[in-house]
Amino acid sequence: MIIPTSFIRPMSYPRWSFLSLLLCLAVTWRPAPVMAARIPLLRDTAKQQVFRPQVSKRTGQRTAAGWITLGSPRSISLVKQRVRSSRGRGSSVAGVERRISSRSVIIIDAKSGETIFAKAPDQPRQPASTIKVLTGMIAMKSLKDSEPVAVSRHASGMPRSKIYLDPRKQYKADDLINAVLLASANDASVALAEKIAGSEPDFAEMMTLRARLWGAKNTVCRTATGLTARGQHSTARDLATIFRRAMQDKEFASRVRQVKVRTTFGKVLRNHNKALWRLEGAEGGKTGYTAAARQTYVGQFTRDGESIIVAIMGSETMWNDLRTLVEYGFQKKRQIRLARLEKGAKRQEVARVN
Repeated sequence: MIIPTSFIRPMSYPRWSFLSLLLCLAVTWRPAPVMAARIPLLRDTAKQQVFRPQVSKRTGQRTAAGWITLGSPRSISLVKQRVRSSRGRGSSVAGVERRISSRSVIIIDAKSGETIFAKAPDQPRQPASTIKVLTGMIAMKSLKDSEPVAVSRHASGMPRSKIYLDPRKQYKADDLINAVLLASANDASVALAEKIAGSEPDFAEMMTLRARLWGAKNTVCRTATGLTARGQHSTARDLATIFRRAMQDKEFASRVRQVKVRTTFGKVLRNHNKALWRLEGAEGGKTGYTAAARQTYVGQFTRDGESIIVAIMGSETMWNDLRTLVEYGFQKKRQIRLARLEKGAKRQEVARVN
């Protein structure tokens, strides 16, 4: 069938049809799904834990522990929440106390003596060999380095730690002082005590008096060695106070920072203070241990011009505790410094406005 061309007319559309088409496309069009990204989150500021796969309860798919998927409305809040908790974990006082086994602890500013952190700092405990800080200081001030020191059988019979002094020989005071402060030698401690005071009990009274003069009011010495004795005690606060005063003496500070030294009689003395090569900024310290005291420590650390002193008593994990406390101490020092700078800046701004 042939239709005359006169019957064929072009189709006509209303003017708004093209706009309607664009509107429909705009309403029904959806963007292609964005590939979700995963970012790692640290579980702890001090230690990166191993990530282990977990199964998502929502999707049933295996995901990596410690990762979150971006693309949901909760992503940003989750990131903020995890970062905030990561910064806070272990940095609070309660967090530090949970991470250490030490029964008594104090961190002080070495310059001002201000307390930065404390846990039972005034609880009296057996000090063990940390009390030899007093032994070494009194010996340094009482004897010349070249002065000969005889060794009694009582001194040579002291239990370890010791350097096995021969009671038939004499030794220079300088060597014995280093033996006390570095190798924690009990025989050298008693030999020096007997040389200076005539007997160990009399020397112990001198130690107690020196502690009192330095502000350590809760320290009572009964031995020159720190070996367990009835009535002998100190506190974490007192140990920090004593060490702070001792480190102000240049000779003492110079001696305790030595890692090892050779004596004039050929013996190599190695420092028991492992913090000197394990922890950044260690400047010197004194370790101690007895069954009654457990592990004890007092030492000074300096970073970025800031110095702190840490004293530990009654610890089962001393070196781990010490690392935790040193890091916390310097973290608090930074926070204090920044707070003071911010406060000073606000004061200057107020002064300019006025």
